[in-house]
Amino acid sequence: MPLDARRIGQALNESLTPHSTLCRREAPDFQRALASGELVTVACTQEQRLFSELAEQTEGAAAGVPIRFVNIRETGGWSRDAAQATPKMAALLAAARLPAPQPVATVTYRSAGRLLIIGPVDAAERAAALVQDVLDVTVFSTGAGNAGGAQDRRWPVLAGQLQSLTGWLGAFDIGWRANNPIDLDLCTRCNACIAACPENAIGLDYQIDLAACQNHRACVAACGSAGAINFDRVAEAQTERFDLVLDLRVAHATPTFLQHALPQGYVRWDGRDAQALLTLRELVGEFEKPRFFHYKPSICAHARNEQVGCQACIDICSAEAISSRKQEQRIHVNPHLCVGCGACTTVCPTGALTYAYPGATDMGAQLRSLLGTYAQVAAGKGEAATLLLHSQNQGRALVEELGRAAQLRVAHGVPAHVVPLGLWHTASVGIELWLSAIAWGAQQVVVLTTDEEAPQYLDGLRAQMDVAQTLLAGLGYTGTHFKLVQARTPTDLDAELQELAHTRQRRPASAATFAPQADKRANLSLALDHLVAQALADPLPEAIALPAASPLGTVQVDKGRCTLCLSCVSACPAGALLDNHERPELRFIEANCVQCGLCATTCPEDAITLQPRLSLAPERKQARELNAAQPWGCIRCGKPFGTVQAVEAMLGRLAGHAMFQGAALERLEMCADCRVVDIYTDAQEVRIDQVPDRIGPGGWKP
Repeated sequence: MPLDARRIGQALNESLTPHSTLCRREAPDFQRALASGELVTVACTQEQRLFSELAEQTEGAAAGVPIRFVNIRETGGWSRDAAQATPKMAALLAAARLPAPQPVATVTYRSAGRLLIIGPVDAAERAAALVQDVLDVTVFSTGAGNAGGAQDRRWPVLAGQLQSLTGWLGAFDIGWRANNPIDLDLCTRCNACIAACPENAIGLDYQIDLAACQNHRACVAACGSAGAINFDRVAEAQTERFDLVLDLRVAHATPTFLQHALPQGYVRWDGRDAQALLTLRELVGEFEKPRFFHYKPSICAHARNEQVGCQACIDICSAEAISSRKQEQRIHVNPHLCVGCGACTTVCPTGALTYAYPGATDMGAQLRSLLGTYAQVAAGKGEAATLLLHSQNQGRALVEELGRAAQLRVAHGVPAHVVPLGLWHTASVGIELWLSAIAWGAQQVVVLTTDEEAPQYLDGLRAQMDVAQTLLAGLGYTGTHFKLVQARTPTDLDAELQELAHTRQRRPASAATFAPQADKRANLSLALDHLVAQALADPLPEAIALPAASPLGTVQVDKGRCTLCLSCVSACPAGALLDNHERPELRFIEANCVQCGLCATTCPEDAITLQPRLSLAPERKQARELNAAQPWGCIRCGKPFGTVQAVEAMLGRLAGHAMFQGAALERLEMCADCRVVDIYTDAQEVRIDQVPDRIGPGGWKP
């Protein structure tokens, strides 16, 4: 593969010595680099294990020298465009040299290896025999199976009506009703009951089919002194906890967990793929994973005053890790169920849910470094960079397979202008960083998906891309700037990437210089400011209409229905709707609106509707009036306490009510203070002839 060490070194501000077979012949250079104590970047991921072991064995190596590994071979060096891939190689090397993301809190799992196998007894016993040397097995029987169960009692067997199975690695709780007359703990598997039953209602799983049983009770007599059969036994609810679950009900019954992302420690097995059992054998001990999310309830748009607005995160979560706590005005994310896909953070309009590892600043810094270094080395020659975002698992494997196919001359390979970037999950980056990438110099952002993404992730990504593309088109940036690519084979990916080489997208004349922020809305605002400032549309429209999934927009208020009760102000989580302390007025800051819909849901008059759009007027960041009204003055003291429209509406609705007649109805026209005074005064006004005579020592008489 061609390697221009001089140009790459200039981009990295380093003096590089070209190497040909660094991983073997010139390894001493790597060892000498370790002695410097500075960051060492190895542009080879194939030999990562070799270099790591070599670093541990090198005498004189500075302690704690950071080593970064980056692939520039399959991603660009092995391609028919390899001669033009120097800018991409420099960009990948520069991004690899960035500081590591700050550590985050972790989630801990503890497993002692207690395994529950659910399924037919014969299949469960075969599976148990393969893991019994490592795991403590218990079987939950769902029938005898084809061959029947073994006669020797090698593992505890539970049976009954399975009612619930919840939890995660180290904490699976099973609930069932022991509703069968045969007690498996007492049963000796002598089979006498099976032979005695005239209806053949007892199987080799030693459970009685009560629908077929005709109450002969011959089995009870046959059981004799063992006393394992009791038709009068109360069906009790029972529970037990396990660390792991192997579910064999794949072909013949519905498994317990139906979500796309299964809980850690829960494995389905069809009896063929041994990888499932190998996975279980390794899940004994203590494990940690990053806590992938940060949550700020104060700006969450899910619920206010027990009214639900946004639930995009709940709908998109493939692990069912997010639930509603409407009464608490928030959501709850179970960190043990969260798989770190980040889809919830992508669709969250306010930034209440943010991706933690890497965070927005680290991810933004990586994008900015890639694009800035690429532009510096390319220096206007060739195409602008296209970002290819892929997952660290199947996505990365597919890109590397394509590189190897290109090296064998059976594929074109990754084009020179396409810069691959691995993410923990493709759904973890959304509209604010996509638009920032365009502002920083990318001509296109492509998201590669494989079979590992849940269907709702693809729907969410398409909806977000539709918003971003509509926005750029309205600003005059023609072309397709965002694309979702689905590929299962290197051939599929090669065809998709070659199609990108024939498309052109208009982009800002100069790259933005803003630094990435931790806040989602701040990043979105900075990107929009740059894109609007360099917009190519002439003339610019006053506003760009956007699809319904937009996190940007305005609200329309029907002044004829709005009573200025201001319940929408208290419901707004983003500070977009404001009141006025001096007079009845509803104000609005469009730049703050996240289109969550809480205001419309809360409004008792149904006077508010959402309008997704991007306003290009400078006033979008300033408060403007949506509705105002004349204040109603208290009929007793004159102090304003409401609006004319609100009080008149209240009087009209309550005029016919039995509780609001005469003076009671008039009190509705008074402020709170005067209403209390009026009630008290009315209670003291008692007629003289109703007061009894009081005569006595020290007394009085009216």
